[in-house]
Amino acid sequence: MPGDAKPNMVHETLARGDGATIAYHLTPGKSPGVVFLGGFKSDMEGGKALCLEAFCRARGQAFLRFDYFGHGASAGAFTDGTISRWADDAIAVLDEVTGGPQVLVGSSMGGWIMVLAALARPQRVAGLLGIAAAADFTEDLIAEGLKPEQRAIMERDGFVEMPNCYEDEEPYVITKALLDDGRRNLVLRKPIPLTVPVRLIQGMKDEDVPWQTALRLEQKLQSDDVEITLIKDGGHRLSEEADLDRLRNTLESLLRKIESSSEG
Repeated sequence: MPGDAKPNMVHETLARGDGATIAYHLTPGKSPGVVFLGGFKSDMEGGKALCLEAFCRARGQAFLRFDYFGHGASAGAFTDGTISRWADDAIAVLDEVTGGPQVLVGSSMGGWIMVLAALARPQRVAGLLGIAAAADFTEDLIAEGLKPEQRAIMERDGFVEMPNCYEDEEPYVITKALLDDGRRNLVLRKPIPLTVPVRLIQGMKDEDVPWQTALRLEQKLQSDDVEITLIKDGGHRLSEEADLDRLRNTLESLLRKIESSSEG
């Protein structure tokens, strides 16, 4: 579920307690801020992150993009990462880099991470926007789809290589630690006690995340203000210009809703 990589730009770093560093880029601005959470093996230089950064800068909105542990310009090996680790990274930047209420925008795996971060810091999160949100993907899309021979390799070696649906990308290395940890972070098995407004954008021709996942997420969220936009011919990346226009418009509408609520 990678993003559209571009050459890294100048960034700052946040030191974690174990000595690792998280790379980030913060655009100052008004509240609520917007935090972009990237996808699995993606980075903060992707098209959607930079699109939203430009949108927020023009609007005067604070904006933060960052790389998880083992992604992009941050420290660590990707294969040492887990859902817990990446969620902790999101919570760390939320705590230490941003101030005030934030809107979390999660792309693919970032849609799962945004839910975990919001559950950990509900008082800091004013709204959620998921783009092909891949909640519980390690269990529902990987673990349950492993063939017997792949399970045997996983048990023997602790990892298995899986083909990437994008021809220009390397295979995914899926570790047993990732799957085991993902199982401890599942969010679609019980009600999700979040009441902020949520917007979900999902392609119906997504080959990575079934569009029904957005419906499952909507059903589990306790918020009464959840809207899903289904794109009949949309794939997973949703990074064409029409997709980016839709993303900007959705975020604009969500920000206006939050701003009007705070004024009232």
